[in-house]
Amino acid sequence: MLEALICPRTQTTLIYDAENQELVSKAAGLAYPIRNGIPVMLVDEARVLD
Repeated sequence: MLEALICPRTQTTLIYDAENQELVSKAAGLAYPIRNGIPVMLVDEARVLD
């Protein structure tokens, strides 16, 4: 299922970070949280990567 998800900002693929329970978009510099097993694909909810 993760292969079907793309970054809403850049339309690029995401990388699953199991340790932090996030989907990472390197192109956008954002990490989208996974809460209770559900990816939250909202830019406003994403964490900005350092």
